[in-house]
Amino acid sequence: MTPKLFVTGITGYIGGSAVDVIIKAHPEYEVAALVRSDDKAELVKSKYSSVRIVKGDLDSVDTIKAECAKADIVLHFADCDHVASAKAITEGLAASDKPKYLIHTSGSALLADISKPERFGATILSEEKYADVSTLSTVTSFPEEGHVHRDVDTIVLASPSNVHTAIVCPPTIYGPGLGVANTRSIQTPGLTKAILKRGKGFTVRGGKNVWNSVHIRDLCALYLLLTEAAVKGGQGADWDTEGYYFAEDGDFSWGELAREITKRAAAKGYLKSAEVEELDVEEVKKLHPFGHVLWGTNSIGKAERARKLGWAPTEKSLLETLDELIEQEAKLQGL
Repeated sequence: MTPKLFVTGITGYIGGSAVDVIIKAHPEYEVAALVRSDDKAELVKSKYSSVRIVKGDLDSVDTIKAECAKADIVLHFADCDHVASAKAITEGLAASDKPKYLIHTSGSALLADISKPERFGATILSEEKYADVSTLSTVTSFPEEGHVHRDVDTIVLASPSNVHTAIVCPPTIYGPGLGVANTRSIQTPGLTKAILKRGKGFTVRGGKNVWNSVHIRDLCALYLLLTEAAVKGGQGADWDTEGYYFAEDGDFSWGELAREITKRAAAKGYLKSAEVEELDVEEVKKLHPFGHVLWGTNSIGKAERARKLGWAPTEKSLLETLDELIEQEAKLQGL
């Protein structure tokens, strides 16, 4: 039988890119996509004529339940903090006794304890280094307070027995997206924009904090592997309580990244100097309301399980994409 997929977030950065890769690899899959506006529906249909459009947003819980009941596999790329849609997806998939698969997108900001402000911009502590196999029990027992995405992850992990789940936790994603609408990530473009707009480089309290990174194409390769495994009845992949997947091609310091962006932007003439200032949390919030979390936390999640599945990153490193990123952000600001 032809696999039936239902996807959310097809016009987003991650979802648009992953669906593009999946459809190109498997045009035989039947794909239905939740789309909230006519304009975006037209964008999707113009590129993917075979995709069935489902009109609605994440609050359209009855529609989501109905579509999930029809689907064999659901790929949830939209808002990973939206509780109502997560509940609707798991309830819809549980409508029959047939085995179903849910590939849910979370995020490695989960690993950062934002309830401890003294850690913003601070050197990573040894107990803050995690992995999706060797320290999984710790990751899946985080309290909801202080750990973003944890509430929705808990809903996914509590799915009924016929619903087999995989939770993908991307770190800082970089590189141009492949979808029909949003092709821009958040963290590194946001930092570059803030530096250029401010006219001077900055870090969050020195920026000794560390994150992992992954190229969008490498991340999409993981979604493809998981989707193919789901089509084969889960074969080869880990699911449910073991189905946690980090995706990374190494780590970097936010302070070092900010200094590199500043240096290159100054060399290109977009900044007057390569000077970098240390800002406190409140000053960073003025530049972006969540800047202290985006650029000031620690998030190390080693991708042991993804590599066990056969996944291996092959794209350019984050540093190798900085010149292109700076030019793009400078153009958007009319510099």
